Amino acid sequence: MNDWYRVAGDGRITLTLHIQPGAKKTEFAGLHGDALKIRLAAPPVDGKANEALVKFVAETLNLPKSAVTLKSGQTSRRKVLELIGADASALSTFPSR
Repeated sequence: MNDWYRVAGDGRITLTLHIQPGAKKTEFAGLHGDALKIRLAAPPVDGKANEALVKFVAETLNLPKSAVTLKSGQTSRRKVLELIGADASALSTFPSR
């Protein structure tokens, strides 16, 4: 199991992420310590990076945006997302190298 995600008994998935806003393009960038690093093209102003992150993760996992919640890290590079209704096996599509 990877350190950057956890699956609760009720099926909720928690992701620990390290975000790099203002990148040239939105993409996965491998591991950053115990977190999965994601580069976001959105700037870190007015919540744009947070919105882009939720949209990117939801689209990657074929989930509605309402199934992805930012639990902590609203103004930090380290963020915790909670996913509802996601299949943990779908996380294997996230590059974690």
